[in-house]
Amino acid sequence: MPEKILTSEAGVSLAPWMEFRVEPLAEVGSLVAQGAPILRDRRRPECIVTAPIAGRVAELETGAGRRLTSLIVQAEGPCDRHQYDTRLALGELEGGSGTTALRQLLQSSGLWMRLRARPFGKVPEASTVPAAIVVMAVDTRPLAPDPRHAIGEENTARLNLGLRALSSLCDGPIFFCQDRGPDIPDAHGRLKIVRIGELHPEGLAGLQIHRLFPARLSRQVWDISMEDVVAIGQLLSEGRLPETQVVSVAGPGLREARLVRCPPGADLRELCYAFMSPGPRIILSGSVLDGRESRWLGFHDRQVTVLERREPTPRHWLDAALRRASRPEPVIATAAVEQALGGAMPGMALLRALSVGDDEAAVDLDVLSLVEEDLALVDYVTAASPRFSDLLRAALNRIEANA
Repeated sequence: MPEKILTSEAGVSLAPWMEFRVEPLAEVGSLVAQGAPILRDRRRPECIVTAPIAGRVAELETGAGRRLTSLIVQAEGPCDRHQYDTRLALGELEGGSGTTALRQLLQSSGLWMRLRARPFGKVPEASTVPAAIVVMAVDTRPLAPDPRHAIGEENTARLNLGLRALSSLCDGPIFFCQDRGPDIPDAHGRLKIVRIGELHPEGLAGLQIHRLFPARLSRQVWDISMEDVVAIGQLLSEGRLPETQVVSVAGPGLREARLVRCPPGADLRELCYAFMSPGPRIILSGSVLDGRESRWLGFHDRQVTVLERREPTPRHWLDAALRRASRPEPVIATAAVEQALGGAMPGMALLRALSVGDDEAAVDLDVLSLVEEDLALVDYVTAASPRFSDLLRAALNRIEANA
């Protein structure tokens, strides 16, 4: 069973693609309950961030354009948990009378931001109706936790309730992607259980969306993790957000790998320092493929990777100058490149379209179903510069601007 760890501090770490423009809902120095709204997007009020732990708002800093730079909550005082009124949302769900109250509940509780809409991989607009929803109950990244650890008898009921709520938001199918073991949820209505392999990149939402229900400019497909669906069910049944989530803490920089239950935005130093082996180390929020160095657990991350810090080998100035002046090295077409995309699409054709900025060809090759994490293994295999994940985001931004 995962060990429960409540860190003394927690921070909010949002990915750059979320483009969150801060409107504070709690002042620095004020006490907040766990799960209480503390930030709102100035341009999109449906996007709300809640307090990861109960305590005092110790730091809130913004940068250019009111973008969030730092938000830290220190545990202090009673461990209060914010209570939400779910009666209207449950009434809608039971009576099939609409989704207005349910959407408002998900948005005010911050769970709306757990949804990602393809194309473009951003938080859905408040009133958008997706053509399909993909729920990921598999994570095949290196050293990732098994999502089944988040499921017990109590959470199974919450999962089924959360899936019913998602079904009410969507007119199309709900694809539940799981391993090849016994069924996790109860089959009902438009829910389709899809069994996928254990090798990476099978557990990436973009790959499964491409295979099952490709995204288009004219139709959105949402994805969400199974544990976040459980959180929706817990919110509806109890009126409160979960205190913790299952996270793996692993990597060659640790004496032992661990599976823990910790708050969202947990302090990674508290999770790792006591178990590190001697020597300089790097703590990544995320996997070795797509993680980034951070003090706080990332908003969508479910793993922490600790690596040995290696100093770069000094290079003669002439060698460095020649490399900067030379053209990018070509990517050799190999089976590894195709396998890095799961063999689901013509890999070299897609990479060529991204490299030359051919957005029309990229759309024809279903780039709209992908986000950066879906090309992280390609970046690892090719070691290309610039990275294909960055080229993908640039292409998506151009397509979105011209849509």
